[in-house]
Amino acid sequence: MPDLLLSKYEDAVLHSSPLKIGDIKVKFLWADSLGAKSYSLFVETPDITLLVDPGAASMQPGYPLDERAKERFKRSAMRVIKRFARKARLVAITHYHFDHFTSPEKAPSLYQGKKLLIKDPNRWINTSQWKRAREFLSGLRRIAGPKVKEKSPTKSTGYLEDPVEHLNSSKLDFGDYNARRQELFSKGRKWLEGLFSLWRENPPLSEFNAGKLDVSFGDGRTFYIGETEISFSPPLFHGIEYDRTGWVIALTVEHGGYKVLYTSDLQGPQIEDYADLIIEEKPDLLIADGPPTYLLGFMMNRINFERSIRNMCRILRELGGKTVIYDHHLYRDKRYMERMEPLRRCLGKPLPPSVAEFLGMEPLIDFLRKNPDG
Repeated sequence: MPDLLLSKYEDAVLHSSPLKIGDIKVKFLWADSLGAKSYSLFVETPDITLLVDPGAASMQPGYPLDERAKERFKRSAMRVIKRFARKARLVAITHYHFDHFTSPEKAPSLYQGKKLLIKDPNRWINTSQWKRAREFLSGLRRIAGPKVKEKSPTKSTGYLEDPVEHLNSSKLDFGDYNARRQELFSKGRKWLEGLFSLWRENPPLSEFNAGKLDVSFGDGRTFYIGETEISFSPPLFHGIEYDRTGWVIALTVEHGGYKVLYTSDLQGPQIEDYADLIIEEKPDLLIADGPPTYLLGFMMNRINFERSIRNMCRILRELGGKTVIYDHHLYRDKRYMERMEPLRRCLGKPLPPSVAEFLGMEPLIDFLRKNPDG
């Protein structure tokens, strides 16, 4: 039965109409509610065709599906992403987790002849993604051939400040949890100081072009193409303050007075300042990621989970009737609905739809929960 659903998911993605916000069209290529780790989009305006986060990964070991089936869902996701890559002139990568990007040598067609707007590989990046980013850019250079031309040298990282010092969330009172939180902050600062050394002591990678292949770093920058504006946030923690998984950059596409905001992986968001950022953007379409409830009690504690509930409730209330898609980490957990009940109560209505539900289908994890024997 999961294989039948997989076929239906792929067919729905390929043949469904895009979500239209003014002259912005958003096609959801894959997401966790469809059975593979991914949050890939195809965005079109009169000026651009943009592929966002072209990656997919198999679900975690605890996901209630056998390993061969997990691999089939991943392959289906990549098949769809590669198909839409043929239409894209631009590619955005918000961070270097494998469910958000793919090696150029595994899938060169994703990148050849395109303009890439990518997460800065030199700073505000943890050690594992720092290494992956270098492998990624080396792969791009290999598929580009001998025509590579460096752009102006990347500026030195210079003086680096602790971003947590500028977050209002760092000053919040969590009662009995305050002492433990400060202990974690102290460890986080030491981790960050180690990253500062990594960034300073290694030569930075540069932006480059090779014919039609063009690579630019997106962090905190805005790109204008015709009447379309593509903006990237400054680096944001992938979760809580000092989250060891690193940083991401959120993406906004604006055209004709309409705005689409893709948060990337803020995991809730768990940080109150990031909820403020989303509210201040006032997007007409918000594509948000939920908290990783499958990690609750393991890599996510109850305090930070409750923060993500409060923050998303506030965002949804402030955005009023705007369109919201809510997917990604949530749909890795067969207990997500039970665990997200506080958000439903806060809103007084159901959660915003997942990608599967937008397509008129049931999320795979819901089917597996109801049909444990397939």
